[in-house]
Amino acid sequence: MAQAIVGVIGGSGLYEIDGLENPQWVAVDTPWGDPSDEILRGTLGGVEMAFLPRHGRGHVHTPTGIDYRANIDALKRLGVTDVISISACGSFREEMAPGDFVIVDQFIDRTFAREKSFFGNGCVAHVSVAEPVCARLGDRIEKACRTAGITTHRSGTYLAMEGPQFSSMAESKLYREWGCSVIGMTNMPEAKLAREAELCYATVAMVTDYDSWHPDHGAVDITSIIEVMKGNGAKARALLAEVVPTFAEDRASCPHGCDHALEYAIITAPEARDEALVNRLDAVAGRVL
Repeated sequence: MAQAIVGVIGGSGLYEIDGLENPQWVAVDTPWGDPSDEILRGTLGGVEMAFLPRHGRGHVHTPTGIDYRANIDALKRLGVTDVISISACGSFREEMAPGDFVIVDQFIDRTFAREKSFFGNGCVAHVSVAEPVCARLGDRIEKACRTAGITTHRSGTYLAMEGPQFSSMAESKLYREWGCSVIGMTNMPEAKLAREAELCYATVAMVTDYDSWHPDHGAVDITSIIEVMKGNGAKARALLAEVVPTFAEDRASCPHGCDHALEYAIITAPEARDEALVNRLDAVAGRVL
C-alpha cells in the first residue's frame, strides 16, 4: 500500500488550480526533452498533486509541438501514480452538448507527426492499449463530476486528429459514422505513453462545440469555443476540488493492471538492449529494467 500522487494535465481552458496549498512551480529535466512547462506541485484536500499545463502557460505549444514523452516522463519522475487528463473537445453526439463532460474509454488515433513510444530500436516493447484508460480512475471521476453537478457521460470514443486545423465537414461526418463521440488533438499519444509508463490514466473531455457535422451549428468558430471554455474551466476546477481529496486513502495496486503494463511487454533480450536507450527509460520503465 502507498500514497497516491495525482497528476493533472490541463488542456485548453484549464491553466490553474483553485485551492492548491503550498504551490510551487518546479522545473523537471527529462531525457526526452523539455515538458510543456514547469510543473505546479502542491496539495489539494491533503493529497499531493502535480499540475502540468499541456500547452504551457499562455498556450504556446501546438498540439503537434507538445513533447508528450517529456510530459509523461516528468510526471512519472515526480512520483505521480494517477493521471487525470482534461481536454477541450468537439462532440459528434447530439446528447453530448457544449458544456458537458465525457469520461472517455476508447480512442481512435489519427495523428501522424508525433513520437508515440518511449521504446524503439535497441529496446523493443509492446504494451496493450485494448482498454486505454483506467476504469477505476474513471469511476472515481464520474462520481466526483456528479457530486459537482456537472452533466457527465460515462463512456465515449475520442478521435485524436493531428490538427491544428479543425475537421472538414466530410471528415466530421465520417468520424460520426465510425461511432466516435468526441474529437480532439491532444490525447494521443498521451494515453499510450501513460500506459507505457505504468500510470493509471483517464481522460475528461470537456465539450466545447459540435464540430462541423451539426446542421444547426455551422462550422467550428473559435470565438464561440473560447466562451464555452471559460465555463468548462470553472467546472474542471470544481471537479478537481471534489476528486483529488478522494485519493487520501492508501492506494492499492490497480485491479486493471495499469501499474504493471510492462510486466511482459519488453521483447529485447537483456544482453541485446541498447544501453543509451535503457538509460533514458530509467523513470518510465525502471521497475522492469
